[in-house]
Amino acid sequence: MKNSHYNVLVVEDSPAMRQLIVLALMRIPAMRVVEAQDGLDGLSKLSAGWFDLVIIDINMPVMDGLKLVSVVRNNDLHKNVPILIITTQSNEEDRKRAMELGVNEYLTKPVQAQQVIETVKNLLNIRS
Repeated sequence: MKNSHYNVLVVEDSPAMRQLIVLALMRIPAMRVVEAQDGLDGLSKLSAGWFDLVIIDINMPVMDGLKLVSVVRNNDLHKNVPILIITTQSNEEDRKRAMELGVNEYLTKPVQAQQVIETVKNLLNIRS
């Protein structure tokens, strides 16, 4: 079944990085993007709607990305939503911890728009 549109939540504290991710996502047809500036803001947006995918940075003020992943995975409504981490944290320990928490994909910055697009399409099973 093909979705008529996809709702994606981007949780990233850097406005420049958030814009880069959003612009990449907008190149995928039928994409609706909601932006959040930190984990707490992301949690608030998650509780207000349904998302097909959540993209999260790890290093953020207020609530970091791994804490947000943990909260999402423990919420019955959102526990199966794919999560993509895009972060500067490139060490294996952080990647392993994220995967143990239930992250589906883990990209390290700097990321290319095409890399974001391909990963998102794979997570959402979009064939083009």
